[in-house]
Amino acid sequence: MQFLSLSRRRTDAFPPEAFTPELAAREGNRVKELYAAGLMRQIWRRCDTPGAAILWEASSEAEVRAALDSLPINQAGMLEVMFLVPLAPYPGFCPSK
Repeated sequence: MQFLSLSRRRTDAFPPEAFTPELAAREGNRVKELYAAGLMRQIWRRCDTPGAAILWEASSEAEVRAALDSLPINQAGMLEVMFLVPLAPYPGFCPSK
């Protein structure tokens, strides 16, 4: 099953210097691990605010939440997951009966 998450960095509560290069490197390494494991299918940087849109492939919402909880920026309390939405195939592409 696929899920879409939309998150934002909590720049209202944390100054820019809190988002250190070391933290960004740890975040990038964890993202690469999740991608290599096949759990994270695609990731985009948001253009409207610092954050990400992520397409996940998982057996349950709990599995996605656990992956989100493993992200270093989220562990530091510096990330807000605004939406986590389960997705289903669009029926318009199905053959008509």
